[in-house]
Amino acid sequence: MSVKFTSLQCKEVICVSNGQRLGFVSDVQITLPEGNVCAIVVPGPCRFPGLLGRREDFIIPWNSICKIGPDIVLVDTKPEECRVPRGRRPS
Repeated sequence: MSVKFTSLQCKEVICVSNGQRLGFVSDVQITLPEGNVCAIVVPGPCRFPGLLGRREDFIIPWNSICKIGPDIVLVDTKPEECRVPRGRRPS
């Protein structure tokens, strides 16, 4: 599958198992020096009307992506297992 990062940005991510909207793709993680994409990053939802920052980010493994459409990305994963505290992304 060949996809440009710019075409992934701002696509909504939806979990197929429960229909939950996770948010919008903001970043990708790649392995170095190979340059393979290993995960997409979706910022967590805002806390109290945006005043208290955001909750944990979702780091969704690339192999969990089922389909990339024109507007959405469908993933088959449990959202609870993908949560990572903000600022502590795995390296």
